[in-house]
Amino acid sequence: MLDSKLLRTQLQDVADRLATRGYQLDVARIEALEAQRKTVQTRTEQLQAERNARSKSIGQAKQRGEDIAPLLADVDRMASELDAGKQELEGIQAELDQLMLTLPNLPHESVPVGKDEDENVEVRRWGTPKSFDFPVQDHVALGEQHGWLDFETAAKLSGARFALMRGPIARLHRALAQFMIDLHTREHGYEEAYTPYLVQAPALQGTGQLPKFEEDLFKITREGEADFYLIPTAEVSLTNIVAGEILDAKQLPLKFVANTPCFRSEAGASGRDTRGMIRQHQFDKVEMVQIVEPGQSFEALESLTANAEKVLQLLELPYRVLALCTGDMGFGATKTYDLEVWVPSQDKYREISSCSNCGDFQARRMQARYRNPETGKPELVHTLNGSGLAVGRTLVAVLENYQQADGSVRVPEVLKPYMAGIEVIG
Repeated sequence: MLDSKLLRTQLQDVADRLATRGYQLDVARIEALEAQRKTVQTRTEQLQAERNARSKSIGQAKQRGEDIAPLLADVDRMASELDAGKQELEGIQAELDQLMLTLPNLPHESVPVGKDEDENVEVRRWGTPKSFDFPVQDHVALGEQHGWLDFETAAKLSGARFALMRGPIARLHRALAQFMIDLHTREHGYEEAYTPYLVQAPALQGTGQLPKFEEDLFKITREGEADFYLIPTAEVSLTNIVAGEILDAKQLPLKFVANTPCFRSEAGASGRDTRGMIRQHQFDKVEMVQIVEPGQSFEALESLTANAEKVLQLLELPYRVLALCTGDMGFGATKTYDLEVWVPSQDKYREISSCSNCGDFQARRMQARYRNPETGKPELVHTLNGSGLAVGRTLVAVLENYQQADGSVRVPEVLKPYMAGIEVIG
């Protein structure tokens, strides 16, 4: 959530910066609400002062033996007007608060300005896509030839956009997740966490999925109790660990990592990536989250991105890093790098990780703070998150990049310790 002071003092600047994201801020509506709020607040304060003075005069009139009935009636009238004014103020503030919850984060000055993904800026590449001397198969064909990747049975169980993995491919999928967790905990300094897969609405509001993106979530309604939502990413549960907390500066940075299933309705993805495992309702992801002091967040973004890159480097998978433009960034991000891995069957790079600095945007929604050791006062932390990596998409990349002419797939060297002696699948 943006700082409300910015809207009061720099409204047009905020509108201009949000416009670079393709978001049109209703400046006139905010100005009208703010003017209405000021008018009602001024009137209420004046009425309160007048009521206090009138109440004082009642005691004085009583001492003089005067009839105080008219004064009492006046005070009662003012009390009713005060209550009405307070209710009106609460209504205006509620509308302002609801509007604030729908505003995306402001892009950092270093973010390239652009309308959509076509204007993202490539930062670097690693590795060279392999040339195959045989017809390349996609991951679906490679996985289905022995029945180890089964979309038909998954559809029988759950419908479209699900996968059933069996045998060595199921093991490879598990090996990838274990390898990623081990790397991030042993070499990158993250603390492993196991989190709930079901959360309540305040957690999703804290990280920005609610109220704006409810249609993308799977919701479980419970009669007489708070609704549950299946997590779309472990970012939600990991980041909310610090919700409502005032941390000691010595605790920072906090670095969490978790391997969880993620559940997404893909409401806006109709017709996109319908074949295979690229875009599904349920997929596993190893998620990294960092909670840092404000002055450290952009340095932390570079480090977090490098942590995700290391996974691809050790797997020897070619990839590129993109700085997302203003029009392609996620709702809560102030700056984002995307990692795209080479997918041979599509002859192009596809997203496998998104690493974002959210600044104080999520922290303000969650009221997550730390005590500044210099001032002794609580201040908002900065939050970051990134995939390290999406396990299913990494499996896709491994199957396709390590395929052989006979349709078998070599196991990457770094994964062999996790595969119990299996060196080739198929």
